[in-house]
Amino acid sequence: MEWSDDGIVLLARKHGESSAIVSVLTAEHGRHAGLVRGGSGSRMRGVLEPGNRVRITWRARLEEQLGSFTQCGMVANVSAGLLDDPLRLAALQALCAVAEAALPERERHGAVYAGMLDLLGTLDSVAWAGGYVRWELALLADLGFGLDLSACAATGSNDNLTYVSPKSGRAVSASAGEPYRDRLLALPGFLIGEQRDPGVGDVAAGLALTGYFLDHHVLAPHGKALPLARGRLLDRLGR
Repeated sequence: MEWSDDGIVLLARKHGESSAIVSVLTAEHGRHAGLVRGGSGSRMRGVLEPGNRVRITWRARLEEQLGSFTQCGMVANVSAGLLDDPLRLAALQALCAVAEAALPERERHGAVYAGMLDLLGTLDSVAWAGGYVRWELALLADLGFGLDLSACAATGSNDNLTYVSPKSGRAVSASAGEPYRDRLLALPGFLIGEQRDPGVGDVAAGLALTGYFLDHHVLAPHGKALPLARGRLLDRLGR
């Protein structure tokens, strides 16, 4: 069994004396793991940083085996450009950790991969924070848990949408949601086109919204929790 594909490094952990088990989100083969011989050595360590774009060749005797990445070449060193920016570096680490935790292994998710590529390309712009939240929304949709933010679940109106129901994932207007505001999730305006440049509070509210549904509907059923890297991103935003 052998194939080659483009991918984004999600995780690399040491295996044995010098090898590493590497998880990569690929364009055509989904989230896929493989052994990289010498992957924990100094020559490969920089290549296998989360967020870097690589070209890989995977090979195994049988399809169900872990297999090896016999080729793992750098296409773009994304992480190196963010080393002096702790907030954007935290976003990159959170992005990779969420993809690693949420995506099923060896199942193609082309839209998620394409969205991740787009986000990697905007991490050095002012649009990165809103783009990150929208990527998590798209991830939820691709996994079958898309939110309906087009109209109020109670009235059908699309005016003054302020909340999201944690049960249905549908938007709720300010007037309809007021009696239940303590049980609803905040809906920041930038997710429905009311803002171009969200502030820190808006981004935090967006992360709280997507985090709720990722935690309760995607991760918890499989005995997982939101990655620590995502919590660190929220901490950085709070500073």
